[in-house]
Amino acid sequence: MSLQYRTAGFKGYSVKFSPFTDKLLAAATSANYGLVGNGRLCVLNTPNAGSQGLVPRQQYDTQDGLFDITWSEIHENQLATASGDGSIKLWDITLNRHPIAQWKEHKRETMSVEWNYTAKTNFLSSSWDGTVKLWSPNSPQSLRMFAEHTGCVYTSSWSPRHSDQFASCGEDKTVKLWSTNEPNGRSIATFGGHVDQVVSLDWNKYSPELFVTSSTDRTIKVWDIRNPRGNVTMFGPFEFPVRRVRFCPFSPNFIATAGYDMSASVWDIRNGAVTFVHDAHTEFVFGVDWSLFHPGQMASCSWDEQIHVFNVPIPQ
Repeated sequence: MSLQYRTAGFKGYSVKFSPFTDKLLAAATSANYGLVGNGRLCVLNTPNAGSQGLVPRQQYDTQDGLFDITWSEIHENQLATASGDGSIKLWDITLNRHPIAQWKEHKRETMSVEWNYTAKTNFLSSSWDGTVKLWSPNSPQSLRMFAEHTGCVYTSSWSPRHSDQFASCGEDKTVKLWSTNEPNGRSIATFGGHVDQVVSLDWNKYSPELFVTSSTDRTIKVWDIRNPRGNVTMFGPFEFPVRRVRFCPFSPNFIATAGYDMSASVWDIRNGAVTFVHDAHTEFVFGVDWSLFHPGQMASCSWDEQIHVFNVPIPQ
């Protein structure tokens, strides 16, 4: 049984629970598969158990598609979006219309944004232009640029232990580890093991030297930053690629995946077993996230124009 919300005419690309309250959920969506047309930021109230659906709180339309979203770690009502026109917008959900800040330095689509949940004062963006940029919500320009990837950068994600470190992955089949304190702006390690584009990554919050990646080579890999020469574990190849991976915030042993098999699933990384499958979507699932307040509560969004919230058992 899941709570559902229909984003009529807009395909779901990313969904995120608020880090401040168990009552808010946001989704980044795009019309026409993100190729042309508007985007829409949907902010939803997640009601109590037994309710029949998700309740819209705010809705913002943009001139281009939205591909990702990140909640601010310092203002509970603010969040940033990544847009197909290369822009990043900062919104305040207590206001009804325009973004409160906007940046446009990327030369192509912005694919991901992630707030620094350790330092809390800055955030990252990654783009089809091959760069990752560091931002402060209080600065009119980016603080730094990181540009070693040789193609689209799909995801950049902060280390849960070191506030200056993050990893990025992209079209060039690599994952790169960076430090914002490196004076020359060069990566501090490169991980190569996938044989096609690496589209998603996330860190293990309990073992912060580990991160997981997914690729269009139809595999999932777990890596250790202390061993750039090879992955720790590999799952697959599968029939379809996995579009997004997220480590569980309540256990070191489980990841959630969203993929082209039209499902959101939970995996045990100790043995590669699938412990749960949410198969209520009817199109590609692009976004998945874990609630930080309710163990086992998850959200997913899909090209079927549906956002789902559901519960899964998390064994120890």
